[in-house]
Amino acid sequence: MGVSGTGKTTIGPLVARALGVPYAEGDDFHPAANIAKMSSGTPLDDADRAPWLDAIGAWAHSRAGLGGVVSCSALKRAYRDRLRAAAPGIVFLHLTGDRPLIAERMAARKGHFMTGRLLDSQFATLEPLDADEAGVAVDVTPGPEAIAERATAALRRL
Repeated sequence: MGVSGTGKTTIGPLVARALGVPYAEGDDFHPAANIAKMSSGTPLDDADRAPWLDAIGAWAHSRAGLGGVVSCSALKRAYRDRLRAAAPGIVFLHLTGDRPLIAERMAARKGHFMTGRLLDSQFATLEPLDADEAGVAVDVTPGPEAIAERATAALRRL
């Protein structure tokens, strides 16, 4: 989980490989209308996110007892609660970074529908993990391999 540009799509497969489980790209679960809305620079609202979260929750539920990694912004506690309702054993990896770093990374990526114009709305929406939520936060300042190693070690400790 984390705001756009934290590296969910990069780190997710690395963590999945280290854990020996499949990876699913959360963006692939978006309906076309969501992608069009974000591509135009309009943030999604909760109604837009509901079917997307339900699809991700269904995938996570199908992996219960088997394991899997799926990228998903899951910015609000309510979104994570919805995912937990679908897949009660789900654990969150919150990729964190400061706004200037994330903005720099978003500016460097090519061909992604989520533009830097929406970064402020992402940070405004973000509700970090609460102490009672199963999960860990990992800083994204180092390179992908170091982030994945820290994330995998933290998840294994859970």
